[in-house]
Amino acid sequence: MIKRDYYLEKLIDAKGNGEIKVITGIRRSGKSVLLFDLFYEYLLNNGVNQDNIIKIKLDERRYYKYRNPIVLAEYVEGLVVNKENERFFLFIDEVQLTLKVVDKENENIEVTIYDLLNELKSYKNLDVYVTDSNSKGLSTDIATEFRGRATQINLYPLSFKEYYNYVGGDKNKALNEYMLYGGMPRVLLLKDDSLKKDYLTKLYEEVYLKDIVERYGVLKEDILNEILDFLAFQISSLTNPNNIANALSSSRREKVNPTLVASYVQYIIDSFLVSCAKRYDIKGKRYFNYPNKYYYVDMGLRNARLNYRQFDPGHIMENILYNELLRRGYSVDVGVVSDRNNGSNAQKEIDFVVNDGDKRVYIQSAFRIDSEKKENSELESLMLSKDFFKKIVVRMDISHNYYDHNGIFHCNLIDVLLERVGLF
Repeated sequence: MIKRDYYLEKLIDAKGNGEIKVITGIRRSGKSVLLFDLFYEYLLNNGVNQDNIIKIKLDERRYYKYRNPIVLAEYVEGLVVNKENERFFLFIDEVQLTLKVVDKENENIEVTIYDLLNELKSYKNLDVYVTDSNSKGLSTDIATEFRGRATQINLYPLSFKEYYNYVGGDKNKALNEYMLYGGMPRVLLLKDDSLKKDYLTKLYEEVYLKDIVERYGVLKEDILNEILDFLAFQISSLTNPNNIANALSSSRREKVNPTLVASYVQYIIDSFLVSCAKRYDIKGKRYFNYPNKYYYVDMGLRNARLNYRQFDPGHIMENILYNELLRRGYSVDVGVVSDRNNGSNAQKEIDFVVNDGDKRVYIQSAFRIDSEKKENSELESLMLSKDFFKKIVVRMDISHNYYDHNGIFHCNLIDVLLERVGLF
């Protein structure tokens, strides 16, 4: 069993808080294992009777009837009503599979899973937990449908720390494998490289791609595929739907509608395959509408999408670092500062502006700094911020961490990913 202590602690902290706990994230990232194995084992080890843990997996045939939310609610109520002295825990897996039904006993009102979960939550002796793989179907509705009374826990594929804690051995070798095959949990159980590649390719095509097409009724699957390829090639590069549409129009020799591209990109984001990082003007304190940067949620999936044709360690390193910062719960933007030296007004980029409440840090991702020109390029934008927030350069080519004469902290990527150095 692969440990997911970071997320387990989140569930433990949220236990009994009076809210519905919603676990979201890309399919096959371990949501069910987190809830039905790791958290379940924690409850048993802390004195909860297994009969008081109600487990419903809506993707299994024996639970199909509970896709009707009225039937589900009546079943749960039959177990918990008039048992105020007992504490119950309700686990529902794949909650997006539930249906919208008509309650014929109550003026033919349409009823959704949201209505019934809000009703079940009112029982003081019941703690509710659900998993879902569809951001559009549930997590984006948390604030409204659950009336602001839900706790969302977004589960990512394995971080490098989780990955390394399982595989052990030489850290650099483990990082190279992680950069190539990513952190989908099942990959760790496959020993042969060809099996890993085959698994990731089939996962992408038979699960994620089909999910997007079916969920959103995508009519132009060829364009969706080309957008997925484009975003995979362009990780950590600035782009926007107009640029993507123009690139597709050129290659296809036919006009591709930017509005259609924008919709498809949003479908991809809502399905957790890709994240969008907006650009933030540090001095102007405002966001730009476009262009943005797009990062894949998992490097193995991204590399499989490209059939392992493009292994660019600098961009992959930046993508992994971005995912790590999001996983830790930070707010992450792409920073922009203006260089007004020599009468110019050029825009310089800081890879990541990282905020944690009222704390901030600037981070540059630099695979290698092997010349004075490269060093000046990486450090210039950090210096242009002209403020006193901590500034960090994360690198792959140093064996020890240090502060330079400008007060900028240089640290090794592995030390960051293994949480051996503090960012704030």
